Amino acid sequence: MSDIDFLANKLSPHYSHFDVANRLLFTGHSHQAWPDVAREGQTEYFDVCAKHVDNKWDIAFEKTEILRNYLRDFYDDPNGFYCREESTHVLFVSWMSSLDLKNKPKIISTDGEFHSLFRQLHRLEEEGLEFVRVATEPDESFAERIIEEMDDRTSAIMLSRVYFETCLINTHLTEIAAAAREKGIPVLIDDYHGTNVVPLSIREAGLEDCFILIGGYKYLQWGESNCFLRFPKDCNYRPAITGWFAAFSSLDKPRTDAPVEYDNGNQRFASGTYDPSSQFRAAKVVEFFQEHGLSPNVLREQYLAQVKMLRERFLANQFDKSVIRLTHEEPLERNGGFLSLTSPHARQIRASLMDNGVFTDARGEILRFGPAPYITSSQIDQAMIELKNVVKNLS
Repeated sequence: MSDIDFLANKLSPHYSHFDVANRLLFTGHSHQAWPDVAREGQTEYFDVCAKHVDNKWDIAFEKTEILRNYLRDFYDDPNGFYCREESTHVLFVSWMSSLDLKNKPKIISTDGEFHSLFRQLHRLEEEGLEFVRVATEPDESFAERIIEEMDDRTSAIMLSRVYFETCLINTHLTEIAAAAREKGIPVLIDDYHGTNVVPLSIREAGLEDCFILIGGYKYLQWGESNCFLRFPKDCNYRPAITGWFAAFSSLDKPRTDAPVEYDNGNQRFASGTYDPSSQFRAAKVVEFFQEHGLSPNVLREQYLAQVKMLRERFLANQFDKSVIRLTHEEPLERNGGFLSLTSPHARQIRASLMDNGVFTDARGEILRFGPAPYITSSQIDQAMIELKNVVKNLS
């Protein structure tokens, strides 16, 4: 039995509601299946509401703290704060509203960012923001080109740790963060494709003063409404877009014309009342991961083995590169948790694969095969056979 199958066969019985053993679910980079215990979390939330009514919030906050502690462990970050919100967009907008964009209207980013960041920055560019998009390639000079753009008009640097199209790991964050620190420029890292896939010690990487966006929808298996902004404990930012959950400690104080207060805790960038059911679900998933020994290193080894097999099977088919090809041929260690393929027919191929029971994802000319810890080697083989048939029919 392969190393892939040892773990996958151990896990798959615990995902019976998603029927992962009998389906070809390769949207792991977008939406992984939830273990069966997640359903128990949803039911638990209903029961807590029914029993405790408005007193449910203390229990809900305890669930959120379970998620925070999981992230602190993953990032080797015992001193970081983690603000919970329903989406990374809410957190990003709140954080952006803390910046001095009037006097420092320049934002440095890359051409490899996901739509959630690119769209908002591009829209603000239409209102006068200076949005600098540095090309991620060639990689050898990437950090140098980012650093060259830094000046006294720069409000922030925003970039991914794993690029959503190529799945390549950005290996220059430490160097970029050090240069930004010297100039007093904050760094925001989008880690939606890095969390639970590529281990990261914030302390060893020298990123303790950085801000990190984290989403639970993909590799964490937490589902929607479990997003976090990691920020340093000494952060004193005052978001202009702010909700009452950012200042619980001051709610009972008389209203005055004094400056708006913020709690010195995890919720500095928070909005308002939310649905906590997702945290109950995610807390069960955290417990499940811990019970099954799904440590950062175990998960990394599984993803590397699965992506390696996907790539080997793809190359063995010797596809016409004008029809479909590897997006990159960098060493496997530079790859995150999915296989990225490029094709002018990506959307059509994805639709045809879906018709044949293979769940994938396509954006523009990028077709993505995202495994998950419960995916077996035989499922990888079957998915590549289906891809071969689809491409053959396309030709």
